[in-house]
Amino acid sequence: MSKLAEEIAACRICAAHLPRGVRPVAQFSATARLLIIGQAPGSKVHESGIPWDDASGDRLREWTGLSKQQMYDPAAVALVPMGFCYPGKGASGDLPPRRECAPRWHGLVMDVLPANRLTLLVGSYAQAHYLPDTAKWTMTERIRRFAEFLPDFLPLPHPSWRSTIWMRRNPWFEPEVLPVLRARVRRTLS
Repeated sequence: MSKLAEEIAACRICAAHLPRGVRPVAQFSATARLLIIGQAPGSKVHESGIPWDDASGDRLREWTGLSKQQMYDPAAVALVPMGFCYPGKGASGDLPPRRECAPRWHGLVMDVLPANRLTLLVGSYAQAHYLPDTAKWTMTERIRRFAEFLPDFLPLPHPSWRSTIWMRRNPWFEPEVLPVLRARVRRTLS
């Protein structure tokens, strides 16, 4: 596993496409039974090198009921984005995760993780990759029908500032999904 982490840290597959340089950010271990798959690091995470070390991470911890200490315990929680490096800024926010990362690294990381894990699919990129049968569904539909993917997967919106608008439009999310999410996370980590 440490060899795989070193290989990921040394990855330069998409270096030519990263305006702020290469800095792969991920956390995993052979005992991590909670896997959180997000989009790609933002600019703050690129600077710190710590996954979810920003306002989105604060909201994700609030949603899951995880403390910072719990979230950053690689023995318990794996943090694996769809793209391991900050992709840069686009016209309406960060660019999408680079397409090279998931095909190159995800299978290798999944092979290290325990089979009996809960995977949180945070945002549409992770959901499209791991729930391909739902390609014609909207992210909202996947989240609304979250129970259909349990016990292995639980789709969530990305916890960026934009999720505030999404939650206002989907008032069922907090009372229906978050209690199940917190209970599943507790059960997985106990």
